[in-house]
Amino acid sequence: MTLQHIILLAVVQGITEFLPISSSGHLVLTPAITGAADQGLLLDVSVHVGTLLAVLIYFWRDVLAMIVGFFRLFTGRMTPGARMALHIIVATIPVVAVGYYLKQSGIEEQMRSVEIIAWTTLVFGIILWFADKVGMTINRIEHMGWAGSIFIGLAQVIALIPGVSRSGITMTAARLMSYERSDAAQFSMLMSIPVIMGAGLLAGLDLHKAGNMELNREVLLAIVFSFFTALITIAVLMSWLKRASFTPFAIYRIILGIALLVWVYGYDTAPLGTLF
Repeated sequence: MTLQHIILLAVVQGITEFLPISSSGHLVLTPAITGAADQGLLLDVSVHVGTLLAVLIYFWRDVLAMIVGFFRLFTGRMTPGARMALHIIVATIPVVAVGYYLKQSGIEEQMRSVEIIAWTTLVFGIILWFADKVGMTINRIEHMGWAGSIFIGLAQVIALIPGVSRSGITMTAARLMSYERSDAAQFSMLMSIPVIMGAGLLAGLDLHKAGNMELNREVLLAIVFSFFTALITIAVLMSWLKRASFTPFAIYRIILGIALLVWVYGYDTAPLGTLF
């Protein structure tokens, strides 16, 4: 794999992981558009490590409060950090259970097609736009009840389908429950921490079994570029959502989804890259 392709994959992952436009869908589309070989599991794990480090650093105060609060639960104290940690745990359980089943059954790989990504990109882009338009902005994270974290957690399960977008569907669910846009994004990103850790652990075990755990230059470059790209993306997104809406992301999804559908059903004999 060339240096340019590694950097491209890392930047794509860093930008799309926390924007509501589907990182998994873009990682599947990138080889299809560029004509390069699939990046493989090792590079997939590497770019996810980079984005995980980015969200941990950006939200380090929240992460620290959740860790400290969680351990204080054993002393009988319920702090705001402990409550947030419990909400994250509750919201994560459904996707862990369903994701593990899909991985073991082999269904996960069968869903990685451009056609599925095209439809999910379009449909859930429209749903994101609708939720953002009808949802009020009256709730904050500290107002979240158990029904809220369960609802957002169940919505996250849908993101196991490529193209749906984990961040997109969780932000959509939060907006339907009238959470402020920046709070919806913050909770979504905090939810990503155990999800990325869990997925990375499973992928790491697969690599270990295959005897492919070499820490080489490609891995380090992928981690570094995805980290810095994700960190910048998170900062820009949080700043944007304090004064604007999700509309640009919804429009992007709708345009991309339509373009992919045109290729799938009209020009499927031509390289995907000819559309872009």
